[in-house]
Amino acid sequence: LRFRLAGYPRKHNEGRVEVFYNEEWGTICDDDFTLANAHVLCRHLGFVAATGWAHSAKYGKGVGRIWLDNVNCGGSEKSIEDCRHRGWGNSDCSHEEDAGVVCKDERIPGFKDSNVIEVRTLWAQGPGGGKWPRWSPCSRSPAQRHRSRSGMGGPWAARRGRQGGCGPHWRLHRGALSTPCSPCRLVAERQQLNYRLHSVSCAGTEVHLSLCAFEFVRGNASAPCAAGMPAVVSCAPGPLFAAAGAPKKKPRQQQQGQPRIRLKGGAKVGEGRVEVLKSSEWGTVCDDRWNLQSASVVCRELGFGSAKEALTGARMGQGTGPIHMSEVQCEGTETSLWHCPLKNITEEDCKHSEDAAVRCNVPYMGYEELIRLAGGRTVTEGRVEVKRGNKWGTVCSDGWTTKEAMVACRQLGLGYSLHAVTETWYWDASNVTEMVLSGVKCEGHEMSLSHCQHHGVSLSCKNTGTRFAAGVICSETASDLLLHAPLVQETAYIEDRPLHMLYCAAEENCLSSSARRANWPYGHRRLLRFSSQIHNNGRADFRPKAGRHSWVWHECH
Repeated sequence: LRFRLAGYPRKHNEGRVEVFYNEEWGTICDDDFTLANAHVLCRHLGFVAATGWAHSAKYGKGVGRIWLDNVNCGGSEKSIEDCRHRGWGNSDCSHEEDAGVVCKDERIPGFKDSNVIEVRTLWAQGPGGGKWPRWSPCSRSPAQRHRSRSGMGGPWAARRGRQGGCGPHWRLHRGALSTPCSPCRLVAERQQLNYRLHSVSCAGTEVHLSLCAFEFVRGNASAPCAAGMPAVVSCAPGPLFAAAGAPKKKPRQQQQGQPRIRLKGGAKVGEGRVEVLKSSEWGTVCDDRWNLQSASVVCRELGFGSAKEALTGARMGQGTGPIHMSEVQCEGTETSLWHCPLKNITEEDCKHSEDAAVRCNVPYMGYEELIRLAGGRTVTEGRVEVKRGNKWGTVCSDGWTTKEAMVACRQLGLGYSLHAVTETWYWDASNVTEMVLSGVKCEGHEMSLSHCQHHGVSLSCKNTGTRFAAGVICSETASDLLLHAPLVQETAYIEDRPLHMLYCAAEENCLSSSARRANWPYGHRRLLRFSSQIHNNGRADFRPKAGRHSWVWHECH
């Protein structure tokens, strides 16, 4: 049995209960439904308990079969099958009586959600400081390559490359390894390999290698993989992970004039709310039927690996504007989300509380090992220290702004920058005193401070010494303010106002500079006036930069 939550409007932990039985999704009738039934169903869905339930198709009417009716659980059952009911498919209900549940927003520890893939890989050090997996899947010898479903060909290689986060392009090397993968051959020759898998056979739509058909190597096998050698893939990096300094090509989707796609609201690289560009307007994707296959298409389109989580219920914040897509149903092989079957949306179908989001597998680049924080009260703040060559040192704070701090927090894996600190004498807890980086100027999207413009070896800093070293305060969440521009256009008007009514506006610097030369309090000013709305699209409250202790009373307001 498989279970899912569906319908609208809803959060990720509530909805119409749908059950997959006999190769078909169906619903549950609300006759005799109780909170005890909801407890059992919420545990099926991976939540610790239920806080409520809904009747009369509160989350919309389902389709297909009504699988269960007159369900009567005690609340402690391990499966809904253990509860009393009329039998599978035996019901006198209509879909106007579909039952829903509201689950407590707390996951059962270790629960494996069908929309979440957990990956644990053991790594070993390879030549040149690279990292290689300790286990190796076995590939066949050249003579056996033509045999169907026994080797490590096409779809398998694509799967491994997509899963690891190297973009959609891949090459598979077997037998005599070609020049680009000569380090792999060296590893194979020097190490005693410990084979784990053989006969791996993927369809190409899987989001993780563990979902493919394969066989484990028996522990007592005298010569595992005797007819083959370690399977090796070579992946082409996505645009974010291309070598620093390499000429950047325009993404294929822009060259072909296709709608673009982006992630917003995520604290880390490779995660966020999915937004797509249609008719020159950015919009979101509804989470109806959102799953790992569709999420993986998004991740690979952006140059990451496959998806490790397909998030529903606006877990990465609610977007604004139109909702362009609903009921996206990708097979997993598509190169763009726009190539997947989908439903055009109306406002009644979906709300922004149902915006879909993803967390992608991101290739390990080692950037976080080249930066650290020192002296902070918590692990999310401190003086920035970077590694240049074999030496750790500080960063000059001349021109250190939020953009540079954003890149530093991203490189550290700590999310967003709350503050870009230019004096760090109070974080003086490190024996590192030498400055190794100056003139740092970032655009804000870089993966590492070394990818930003900087002075290189010719260091130049107005304020030297550790007192003026750059620092950051990072946060997992942040506010994201968005001006409602149409409202400004709709409400703008011109007004003449006497100067004696504008003293407060002058003190607040709301008038143009020429007002200083006016004959106060006589005369008047012509003002452009308008209403404004500021939406906070982020996942944290917006707070003034100045702390409450430094606020002052002003008679104007």
